Amino acid sequence: MKIGCVGLGNIGRHLAANLIAAGFEVVVHDLNSEAGVPLVAAGATWCDSPADVAAVSDAVITCLPSVKAITAVVAGERGLAEGFRPGGTWIDMSTNDRHELLRLAEMLGDRGVSTLEAPVTGGAHNASSATITVLVGGDEAVFERYRSVFNALGGRVFFLGELGQAAVIKVITNMLAFIHIAATAEAYMLAARAGIDLRQAWEVIKASSGNSFIHETESTTILSGSYDIGFSLDLSCKDLGFALQLGRELDVPLDIAATVEQLNIRARAAYGGSAGSPMVARLLEEACGVDLRAPGFPSDLDEYLATMPRATRPSAD
Repeated sequence: MKIGCVGLGNIGRHLAANLIAAGFEVVVHDLNSEAGVPLVAAGATWCDSPADVAAVSDAVITCLPSVKAITAVVAGERGLAEGFRPGGTWIDMSTNDRHELLRLAEMLGDRGVSTLEAPVTGGAHNASSATITVLVGGDEAVFERYRSVFNALGGRVFFLGELGQAAVIKVITNMLAFIHIAATAEAYMLAARAGIDLRQAWEVIKASSGNSFIHETESTTILSGSYDIGFSLDLSCKDLGFALQLGRELDVPLDIAATVEQLNIRARAAYGGSAGSPMVARLLEEACGVDLRAPGFPSDLDEYLATMPRATRPSAD
């Protein structure tokens, strides 16, 4: 089975590498050709456009940062739609707008191409170790055809039913993650102002009912001062926008998410869209005149995770 991968960023490059390691024939493309160099060295084949990838692949995975990029890769000049043969499959592993996903899927369906959505959750650190959680929506028979692909990419794979359902739950999980990181920063600031050692505060919270995957892993980038989880404020603002849009469509007031969206928008204005999403904590640090630092946490999240016993690492879902 030949699998194409278009979009070789923080997540996509790991997905492609895991498919190569699992023995799949992999074809890759990215706007940045340098991103493909290590994958080609590992056994992948480079193509010069998404259309070229689709023309030689049974299925093409996209993992892209924005709705605009997804639409351009699928429907733009030299896009996937130009290259797909009838019977091919588009697998979108991006965090996408479900309305645009459904529109593009209908367009491809008219050409005999199937669509699966398969956004992932758990972060780049879990993508690199093939333990990320995969959320799949679409036709179940098509999902079963590519189950081995998803099993090679993730630790847990959930089939959620019709196309569009995975997009909804992915937005929900990201919304919760951004809420957790903002709430954790506030918790640390209370501890710091009370004179509690922040390393000890982290240990206590980890052993308490207040613990979470985000606290145990990504909050350490606040305590180290790196704020780097491989996920930008541009992306967090995009995903929180999706969540608020979903709330309006389903008539669900999202007061907490709305507040966190404004925090992320303020942080993006202050530090730039490419800054790490945990930089929302920096807003609080500057307001209080306190840096939330604790000894013993590496600045690199992957380095920190490598110190955790495999059996005790938190789940990605």
